Amino acid sequence: MSEPAPAQVEAPPVPQDSATSVAAEPAAEGGAEGQSKKGAKKAAKEAEKAALKAKKAAEVAARELAQQGGPDPLAHKYGDAPLIQSQARSGKVWTHVKKLDAPSSQYQTVLLRGRVHNVRGKGKSAFLVLRQQTATVQVTFFVDDVNVSKGMVKWVSNLTKESVVDIQGVIMAPESGKVESCTQQDVELVAQSIYCVSRSVPRLPFEIDDASRPETDFDKEDCTYVRVGQDTRLNHRVIDLRTPANQAIFRVQSAVCELFRDALRAQDFIEIHTPKLIGGASEGGASVFKLDYMGQSACLAQSPQLYKQMAVESDLERVFEIGPVFRAENSNTHRHLCEFTGLDMEMAIKEHYFEVLDVLDNLFLHMFDGLNERFAHELKVVSQQFPYEPLKYLRPSLRLEFPEGIRMLQEHGVEGVDPLGDLSTEHERILGALVKEKYDTDFYMLTKYPAAARPFYTMPDPADANYSNSYDIFIRGEEIISGAQRIHDPTLLRTRAEECGIEVDTIQSYIDAFKYGALPHGGCGVGLERVVMLFLNLGNIRKTSMFPRDPRRLAP
Repeated sequence: MSEPAPAQVEAPPVPQDSATSVAAEPAAEGGAEGQSKKGAKKAAKEAEKAALKAKKAAEVAARELAQQGGPDPLAHKYGDAPLIQSQARSGKVWTHVKKLDAPSSQYQTVLLRGRVHNVRGKGKSAFLVLRQQTATVQVTFFVDDVNVSKGMVKWVSNLTKESVVDIQGVIMAPESGKVESCTQQDVELVAQSIYCVSRSVPRLPFEIDDASRPETDFDKEDCTYVRVGQDTRLNHRVIDLRTPANQAIFRVQSAVCELFRDALRAQDFIEIHTPKLIGGASEGGASVFKLDYMGQSACLAQSPQLYKQMAVESDLERVFEIGPVFRAENSNTHRHLCEFTGLDMEMAIKEHYFEVLDVLDNLFLHMFDGLNERFAHELKVVSQQFPYEPLKYLRPSLRLEFPEGIRMLQEHGVEGVDPLGDLSTEHERILGALVKEKYDTDFYMLTKYPAAARPFYTMPDPADANYSNSYDIFIRGEEIISGAQRIHDPTLLRTRAEECGIEVDTIQSYIDAFKYGALPHGGCGVGLERVVMLFLNLGNIRKTSMFPRDPRRLAP
């Protein structure tokens, strides 16, 4: 059954009074002519008033019709945008939300694209918070029948959170003075049009507000907030990564890579790319992911160690790589991953492996200074959700020998410390606290590790075979770097490989690289995710891995 046609609003008939009648008749002699002109003017005025009344009545009828689901005269200013399929380029210019500030941008008309972070509507008004990455701005909709209709307010009020929208409007100073709930507090956008580019499903795995809530909020006695669990976050990582803190964390991670590259390139290093499919273990031991390679036994590289050494012996002399590292270790801890990003470097030395430490000292000071100076905004955003004490470090960085570290632990009464073995995680943590108390630094280098705690290719200490020319570097009591001078003598290298249970045949090409004249050299490997975790003191490495791979997680 079809709907009844809307009633047509017609202008009421003009009354036929005596003046009108007189005007229609031939003019009488004398004063009658003046009377007829006066009547004509009055009739015209009445007709004009009636037409205006009819126009207003028609507008009211149109609005009422729009409220009932009929056409809205401003319908072209809102709605679902056509699917973007690269049909054409319009020449439109979008402004980033973070660029909106007062007074420089006030009264400008801008076009924004972002996500619906929140929206509330009532009667003839609606307020929408638009989010783009870490920035948010308030957008207002007030019915004025010029740009905003009741239909638009109703449509905006029903937008689902996280939907992607394009909004055009005028930047204004908020009447309230500041919009405390948004990052762009000194401005708001008075909307002129809004189109939905992509609509989110109504039910989200969790609320972005809940996932963004400061950790301190959960410590309050009367806390009623919902804490989003780690597994829930990681299972729906594409949503979790939208929180301001996560947006900032991965910009900090990108910055670490950038600063790592900058510092080493400034010291004559070149970037290389090495194989991740290899025929034998690169670090020794059983913690490798084995696979079949066209009928041959192979594994995923535990590090680019052997190849970056070979690159040095190819006379590249100073090399670095940023790439994936694979460890088949069943370690379900806050700091271990089965796949992580390695920041590796290797360099020829002239006399002493401390030359490598000098380069690393310059590298990390450059990195820490760069993060604090160039990425202060991102650090602030992270700290708003995950408060932390800024990292303390010395110039030059503190260096201690392993035996001295052992003495500090023993003097503190720590039991179970092996003077010729590796430090346990707990011992590293305690030593870090002791170093912080004594030297007021969160960052330090520990040299001269026991030989038994290092890989087969580590150069033995010339004065005491129990030790080696090696080092670890720590942030906040946790190791981020393991490095050393490498053995460049092929005979000694073969002997050490056999002593460590390495099948020499699987690394013969590596040993052969040192038969043709070898440069003394050293280097290290740095875990990117661990550096970011410890610099920001986040407490769990899964927060700094975009899609973490641990012993229990292989998706998404």
